[in-house]
Amino acid sequence: MAIARLGRQVKRSYQSIGFPVKLSAVVILGLCFVLVWSNFSSYSVTYQRETFDDISQPNGVVSSSGVRSDRVNVNKGKDGDAPRVDSESDRKGKDFGNASLPMDSKKDPEQAKVLENDGLNRTRDEHEGEQVTVEKEDGGGDDEDLDNGGNAKEGEEMNDNDEKDQLDPGEDNGGSEIEMKTMKKGVVFDPKARYEWKLCTTRSKHNYIPCNDFVSRTGKTQVYRHHERSCPRSGVMCLVPLPAQGYGTPVQWPESKSKIMYKNVAHPKLDAYIKSQDWLVESGEYLTFPQKQSAFNAGIEHYLESIEEMVPDIEWGKNIRLVLDIGCKDSSLGASLSEKDVLTLSLGLKDDLVDLAQVALERGFPAIVGFFSSRRLPFPSGVFDVIHCGECSISWPSSGGKLLLEMNRILRPGGYFILSTKHTSLEGEEALSKLSASICWNILADRTDDTSDIGIKIYQKPEANGIYQLRRKKIPPLCKETEKPDAAWYTPMGTCLHTVPEAIEERGNEWPAEWPQRLHTFPEWMNGKTKLVAESEHWKSIVNNSYLKGIGIDWSTIRNIMDMKAVNGGFAAALSDQKVWVMNVVPVHAPDTLPIIFERGLLGIYHDWCEAFSSYPRSYDLLHADHLFSRLKSRCKQQVVIIVEMDRLLRPGGWAIVRDKVEILNPLEEMLRKLHWEIRLTFAQNKEGILCAQKTLWRP
Repeated sequence: MAIARLGRQVKRSYQSIGFPVKLSAVVILGLCFVLVWSNFSSYSVTYQRETFDDISQPNGVVSSSGVRSDRVNVNKGKDGDAPRVDSESDRKGKDFGNASLPMDSKKDPEQAKVLENDGLNRTRDEHEGEQVTVEKEDGGGDDEDLDNGGNAKEGEEMNDNDEKDQLDPGEDNGGSEIEMKTMKKGVVFDPKARYEWKLCTTRSKHNYIPCNDFVSRTGKTQVYRHHERSCPRSGVMCLVPLPAQGYGTPVQWPESKSKIMYKNVAHPKLDAYIKSQDWLVESGEYLTFPQKQSAFNAGIEHYLESIEEMVPDIEWGKNIRLVLDIGCKDSSLGASLSEKDVLTLSLGLKDDLVDLAQVALERGFPAIVGFFSSRRLPFPSGVFDVIHCGECSISWPSSGGKLLLEMNRILRPGGYFILSTKHTSLEGEEALSKLSASICWNILADRTDDTSDIGIKIYQKPEANGIYQLRRKKIPPLCKETEKPDAAWYTPMGTCLHTVPEAIEERGNEWPAEWPQRLHTFPEWMNGKTKLVAESEHWKSIVNNSYLKGIGIDWSTIRNIMDMKAVNGGFAAALSDQKVWVMNVVPVHAPDTLPIIFERGLLGIYHDWCEAFSSYPRSYDLLHADHLFSRLKSRCKQQVVIIVEMDRLLRPGGWAIVRDKVEILNPLEEMLRKLHWEIRLTFAQNKEGILCAQKTLWRP
């Protein structure tokens, strides 16, 4: 009874208050709901987009994600027909600035059909086939699982597919649905951002290499280069100017082997150097390279024949495929060896004011620039078949012999170190002889050529560890197991001796197959051979069916190519029959697949794309980026610096092929437009797309 009476009293009091209380309660509950929703669901407004059905909205319409939906355009035909390429000239209301109209797909009806089979909508298993070793999700910049050089540990697994596909839908993920929603997506360039492009005003002017050269123009000193790689604290946002005398269309390969446009490579001290040499001659607007002339007095052919005569086991283009040329004094070595199916990478030393790496690149030969002082070179251990130092002036015994120990690190077991010098002092000879003996290098030849008056020494690195135990003095000592030989990014040179791999499951335990079988031969230490084969076939299909004939590139103008996120070298392998060379870049945040690339007889290098690459401006004809931006995440403070660096590396008239998610490509296209690049092609299927753009001569 008491409870019933209490209920009636409460009811009467509630009725007396009436409508205002009800209204207040509803308002309070509504405000609480809005507050909770704003705190916990903000990301879904911009990210959780389930379909791209509205991707063909009229120009200027902005989707709920804030990204213009007309960027990578797919129009479906009737009755579910396959998508077609929507060319730029079909879009109305666009402002092309001073860029010419890109290709019209209506004039090329076969193009869309070709790109439909481009592999954009690969299954998860096919996508995994791109990589053998794989990456752990790092949340962007967390190096907890990286080696000392910043390179990911071997043995981890990685999938280039969308982060949401990292979890197998067939597995019991135990709450994976929540994890997929909260995973951090790739970098997205803000399409609303406004940039005031300015030219770089550095002392090195049109040859500016940000991590090598000082930024400031002030000061009376003639030195404008660092002694070691040192990048600006903030990303470089200026555009490198063209040469003062203008930029000419590069001479096409193979004619570029004999002549190049002089004004394209002009830099300080080069004029004086040319006057003192006979292997390069100024001839009107060109620099010419007489066929039988070289920095070697008797000619490069005589020089190579002398090496083969001294060491018959050296068979260029067969067991010798990859050569590192220290110093880049004369690109005639790379020119001659290229005719023998040998890839020669020239290392131009930036402390040399007459660095000729840019000349080598303009001629169409692989080259990088850098320093050789205290840090390791950006290569894994045991990858070069031959290391060459022509007319070498490097003091190898200095600093405890660490420079020669670095050569020992990157030289393949059983590989050859070829040293040619003139007028070496007796003390220098004795010091080098003592140092090479201490690391157990076998000297195969030591003689002076009567014709060229050049002293040639040829050493061979041991193929087994037993010889190290026979040393009387254990100096330099053997490296500890914690010393990682492949750590190479900002890693100091060591003063210890790395042992030689001997177990069958270890990389480097045997010499690779002869070229060209080497390209498709996978030794025992490579795990996941099936995936390697699948990746090679995948890229072969894309290159042959799409890149070579489906996107409008004139491949006769393409020689220097960079794969900005190489995995196992499948893209470069697919181009092996073309008259091109590919620099395979393995980002330092990705799995360390660079040893696989070298093992296949291809060139590569480690790099962090938050920094400038070690090369001159206008070095490459084509840049290829497969899911580079979606994998970078938030590593870089300003993601736009990657686009600025692409603009620096690419020659005017050069091409960029970018494959990535649609949500990345849309704002990326807008960024390239702001740089006055010509967008030649966009195509998409199932949230994946391809963008093909061409750089122009425009400078602010």
